[in-house]
Amino acid sequence: MESTNMSEISTATPIGFIGLGVMGKSMARNLIKAGFKVVLHNRSRAAVDELVGEGGIAATSPADLAARAEVICLCVPDTPDVEAVLFGDKGVASAVKAGSVVIDFSTISAQATVGFAARLKQAGVAMLDSPVSGGPGGARDATLSCMIGGEAATLARCMPVFKAVGKTFTHIGASGAGQLCKSCNQLVMASTAMAACEALTLAKKAGIDPYKVREALLGGSAQSFVMQNHAKRFLDGALAPGFRGTLLLKDLHLAAGAAKDAGSFAPVVAFTEQLFTALCNTGRGGMDSAAIGLLYEEMSGIKRQEPAAK
Repeated sequence: MESTNMSEISTATPIGFIGLGVMGKSMARNLIKAGFKVVLHNRSRAAVDELVGEGGIAATSPADLAARAEVICLCVPDTPDVEAVLFGDKGVASAVKAGSVVIDFSTISAQATVGFAARLKQAGVAMLDSPVSGGPGGARDATLSCMIGGEAATLARCMPVFKAVGKTFTHIGASGAGQLCKSCNQLVMASTAMAACEALTLAKKAGIDPYKVREALLGGSAQSFVMQNHAKRFLDGALAPGFRGTLLLKDLHLAAGAAKDAGSFAPVVAFTEQLFTALCNTGRGGMDSAAIGLLYEEMSGIKRQEPAAK
């Protein structure tokens, strides 16, 4: 493969972005707004066409994109999707130039990430795993928190890309460390959402105003991003995704797997995984993950008119 000088990354550097879902489309849009030349690929064409109208460039395949970009960003749903995009038919690895960088913003297996990075390194390509936190609003406003695994020198070179999509950047460690950190994040977020919904269901069942209870909790030691955002969506019934319950369940499977691999005692992730499995098994997996509160209401004998799951 032809070597490419990647010592400096700037808005003159062509960027590829694969995966234009709820998060990825906003992130790619922010790269375009920052002045980058952004080459785009997605399984469905509508999101590509939308961003082409804003200055993006369409690619016909991941391989076509990789041949035209020096930094290739991914934001796809799960581990098999990343593997297919990188190493499948017409995948990134078939056309990527030596010296390029792959930045994986997806949330996937840490163990698989280590393997993917090793395979890319054989082709002279660096990889950073950088799952993000902050939700669709953070992606839209370019305020995401990036949890990054990989070589520090590669991260330093790629900071102009990161600064276009996020606000907080933490180098966790070697390849896979970013993904492991995201599993920790999802465990805390999901279990906190369960506790918040359980508390507000208790308030409602006891006949006191759950909105006032939430207001009081926000002023004390129980305040959190989850209480501020997820709990309000639950109370308001604003449960259109957002971040679907099925995707959070996938993340909890990853966290449970990481705990098993490390031999770490993890009863909370096991219980949380079971409750989100129940959420999805009741047909609510297509709702926002804050719909976990509907299980608490249902088991408490509280009935409400639910939005239809998509």
